[in-house]
Amino acid sequence: MKKIILIVVVIILALLAMLITPYNNMVKKDENCTNAWANVENAYQRRADLIPNLVKTVQGAANYEKGTLEAVINARSKATSVQVNANDLSEASIAQFQKAQDELSSALSRLMVVVERYPDLKANQNFLELQAQLEGTENRIAVERNKFNEVVKEYNTYIRKFPNNIIAGIFNFDKKGYFQAAPGADKAPEVDFNFN
Repeated sequence: MKKIILIVVVIILALLAMLITPYNNMVKKDENCTNAWANVENAYQRRADLIPNLVKTVQGAANYEKGTLEAVINARSKATSVQVNANDLSEASIAQFQKAQDELSSALSRLMVVVERYPDLKANQNFLELQAQLEGTENRIAVERNKFNEVVKEYNTYIRKFPNNIIAGIFNFDKKGYFQAAPGADKAPEVDFNFN
C-alpha cells in the first residue's frame, strides 16, 4: 500500500513539475514583453517631449506655415492620448497605438519639408540640435520596436508550442501583437525639391 501511495505522490509531483516550469517560463516571457513595451513607450515619450521645443523654435525663427505646425501639435496630442495597457498587447491595441504614432511621424515629416524653405531656420543652432535629437529618437524608436517584436515572437512561439499551449489556455496567456510596417512602407517615397 505504501508503494502505491508513493507512486501516486511521485506521479502527482511529476505532473506538477510539468506544469510549473512552463508556467514560470510563460510568466518570465510575459514580463519580458511588458518590459519591452515600456521601452517602446519611453522612446515615443522622448519624441513627444521634443516636439513642443521643436515647434517653438520653428515658430520663433521662421515665417512659419501655421497649418503645418497645427498638424504637428494635433498629431502629438492624439499620439500621447492613445495608451496601451501592457496587459493587453493585442494586435488591435498595438495597431491603434501605431496609427496615432504614424500620424505624428507624417506630420513631423511635413514640418521638416517646410523647414527646407527657410534657410535661416536651417542655420539656427537650437533647431539643428533639436533636429539631431529627433533623428536620434526616431532611431531609438526603431530599435525598441524591433526588440519588442523579437520578445513578442519568442513569447508567442513559446505559448503556441505543445503542451505549452494547453497550459497557456488554462492560465489565459494570450498571443501578443506585433508592430507592423506602415501601409505603403514597401514603396520608395517620391522626393520633390521643387517648392513652387
